[in-house]
Amino acid sequence: MNLHEYQAKALLAEYGIPVPSGRPAFSVDEALEAADELGGDTWVVKAQIHAGGRGKAGGVKKVVGREALERAAAGLLGTRLVTDQTGPAGQPVKRLLVELPSVVLNELYLACLVDRALERIVFIASSAGGMDIETIAAKHPEKILRAVADPVAGLQAYQCREIGFALGLKDKQIAAISRLMLSLYHLFCARDLSLVEINPLAVISDGELIALDAKIQVDDNALFRQKSLEELHDASQDDPKEHKAHEIGLSYVALDGNIGCMVNGAGLAMATMDLIKLHGGAPANFLDVGGGTTADKVAEAFKLILSDTNVKAILVNIFGGIVRCDLIAEGIIKAVKEVGITIPVVVRLEGTNVDKGRALLKGSGLKITAADSLTNAAKLVVASAK
Repeated sequence: MNLHEYQAKALLAEYGIPVPSGRPAFSVDEALEAADELGGDTWVVKAQIHAGGRGKAGGVKKVVGREALERAAAGLLGTRLVTDQTGPAGQPVKRLLVELPSVVLNELYLACLVDRALERIVFIASSAGGMDIETIAAKHPEKILRAVADPVAGLQAYQCREIGFALGLKDKQIAAISRLMLSLYHLFCARDLSLVEINPLAVISDGELIALDAKIQVDDNALFRQKSLEELHDASQDDPKEHKAHEIGLSYVALDGNIGCMVNGAGLAMATMDLIKLHGGAPANFLDVGGGTTADKVAEAFKLILSDTNVKAILVNIFGGIVRCDLIAEGIIKAVKEVGITIPVVVRLEGTNVDKGRALLKGSGLKITAADSLTNAAKLVVASAK
């Protein structure tokens, strides 16, 4: 689960990490009120969306005077901001962050994340702040610094000092980055985060360090014990289909193809999409209905797939292990009748009672094609979609 920048900064501040003075705003009037509270006559107005690259896309504006602030807020709110990370549809701008500007002497990069290969929490730092970390890693790999936290002892102060010296910091800045990194590690563990990215971590005019921008991701699996963070979720930033899937307990990711996929098991779903691509098709989604799927869940899955108007055919690939194939077939037939599907549906069943399941599909009288192998199913559904 992603947090907006203003939410991330509030969380950082809660753990003693310096951030600029700022206020969130949900309307033009609130933006003006935020400016009054902050004082001064110059502010930075930032569109709040769950994507990076806002500055390049015009989502971050420095303004002087209330009239300029009003124009900037009105020009951002209610629009869809398209960045390199949003795709062509963009993300809706319904919230703003109004901040006081900072005089920046130097920009650094700092992130804390889970390295799945190492099975450790890792800090990544770079002297090339303000840039995409992928660009830095590709063009200047020598500028990528790492510190791996011990799972028992945790992050150590000497590791923080080493990072500080490698970044070119001096004197009190070494102590400052040590405090910041140790606080960040405590935040990361205490609030079940999966990513904290501060880009840039700025050295400002008085030599202090401040988180000029911040991105935080929370581990979805831990939200049951992080209720205060769960309440911060902004559903307007989600794909509507993905949001609906989450509500009904399905794992769904929207893609840009025209073949709807319904599979039980994430690995099988990935293999199914690979085969569709191999035979010249394009999957419209990743959809895992789970091992113990039911007729009701299958019906909901069909409705979800059909909500995508690009879908021209559907491939159902179910391995009957926990649930028998004949029961799955009955569920598919019931769901197809209930939803009223008019596009081709190709079904591949394998597992317990597979012959009974295929017989039920064949005798249903519906527009369902039973395939005897995954390869055959992929070829059939690609041909149907064309």
